[in-house]
Amino acid sequence: MLTSTQNPLVKEIRKLQKAKGRREQQLFLLEGTHLLEEAYAIDYPLITVCCTPEWLQSHPQLWQNISGRCQRAEIVSPEVLNAIATTVHPDGVIATAMRPLGLDSTQPHPSPIVTSISLALETVQDPGNLGTIIRTAAAAGAERLWLSTDSVDLDNPKVLRSSAGQWFRLPMVVSPDLNDVVDQCKAQGIQIVATVPDVTEHYWDIDLQCPTLILLGNEAAGLKADLAAKADWQVKIPLMPGVESLNVAIAAALMLYEAKRQRRGREG
Repeated sequence: MLTSTQNPLVKEIRKLQKAKGRREQQLFLLEGTHLLEEAYAIDYPLITVCCTPEWLQSHPQLWQNISGRCQRAEIVSPEVLNAIATTVHPDGVIATAMRPLGLDSTQPHPSPIVTSISLALETVQDPGNLGTIIRTAAAAGAERLWLSTDSVDLDNPKVLRSSAGQWFRLPMVVSPDLNDVVDQCKAQGIQIVATVPDVTEHYWDIDLQCPTLILLGNEAAGLKADLAAKADWQVKIPLMPGVESLNVAIAAALMLYEAKRQRRGREG
């Protein structure tokens, strides 16, 4: 059992708490039983798994399953687990996994294809918001998600936790230029819908049954004007007087489920 927080493995895992360490090692953290169960369910490749004796006693079958798939499995003391965790009260297990290629904006990505409904997020900076959007997009049946490079990291531990495990089920790409993504989608005849505050059209006025890319912007500033201007439709989510804005995760949910409502009968 690993008991020293100065152990070389512990030191390397601790570096993954920061974005720099995740990029250098091309690994990210999975914290908690639920994320580990979701990763196992889709056979996501794990590198290292660490758990406390107490967790092992409560989850012997899951430990047997995952320890047989990862490169290294270690029993660690609660002190060591606390040292590598980003949460105040970790539940007893943490794993490391390979970062998906889509998280690296410097790598070439296939041309965007939208046959249903997808999202493009610009400068979304709160990890809780991004995780909630991922969870909602997966629940609503969104096809994929693009994210600008100036947004919070997709592999930020809080993003993963806020996604409630749906992080593994939604194809996601960090794009160096969302304008290019939009241009390529428009060239394919894909409808572009931008959410902005001061326009006439409501979000329920637009036909969302055709292949559609929905643009959502920063929590405070919204979409940049040049990106919003590329949209075929600019729509608003109406607010009561005195209410300045709506949480971006709530806005995403409204747009996605309006699309799902319009498509009922064609989709589940």
